[in-house]
Amino acid sequence: MKKKKNTKKIILVFSGGMDSTTLLYYLLKKKFSVEAISFNYGQKHQKELRSARNICEALKIPFNIINMQFLGNSLNSSLTQAGKKIPNGHYASKNMKSTVVPNRNLIMTSIANAIGLSRGIKKIALAVHAGDHAVYPDCRPIFIDSLEETLIVSSGENVRVLTPFIEMSKSDILKIGLKLDVPYKKTWSCYNGRKKACGKCGTCIERLEAFKDNNAIDLLKYE
Repeated sequence: MKKKKNTKKIILVFSGGMDSTTLLYYLLKKKFSVEAISFNYGQKHQKELRSARNICEALKIPFNIINMQFLGNSLNSSLTQAGKKIPNGHYASKNMKSTVVPNRNLIMTSIANAIGLSRGIKKIALAVHAGDHAVYPDCRPIFIDSLEETLIVSSGENVRVLTPFIEMSKSDILKIGLKLDVPYKKTWSCYNGRKKACGKCGTCIERLEAFKDNNAIDLLKYE
């Protein structure tokens, strides 16, 4: 008798941040067999990679870091270029556009798809959400639809890109994560690569507001 293929295998593009960690726990709850991939693209907030590894090791999830550090200074983004300061403020502010990493999700998902197909995995999960839409073009529904079509055409396989949080706010995501007992203390969101989270950059502000909206306490240490 032939063994049935596991159609619940999925590659998670995993940053070690609040959203992707919630998605990891969400996928596990849905009985997916998850493999997580993180990317070192020269980002200043390298602490997210350590968080990603620690979370996956605790859950015994297969984990790999793809080294793209050589891209760092070639990308016109305050997240990667040494001379550019990480801006403070909400994501809706114009200055947050400096944190855009050109084609980041396109590059990462394409690599994740290539690795997945090499292992017989045709599903990819991204933790993009509605709070990203204003600033990041590659987090919008129109991009995800186009991306999935491109991956299907380029591979000849029925590739799926799962984005269950795409119409949710960060507060909505946190609400799900609190029910799943996600260990948010182990996650890292801050764009500054210092010892403690700054509490002032866009991702910190959005995270703190989400905890406030849910009447919950963020145990991450802030400056």
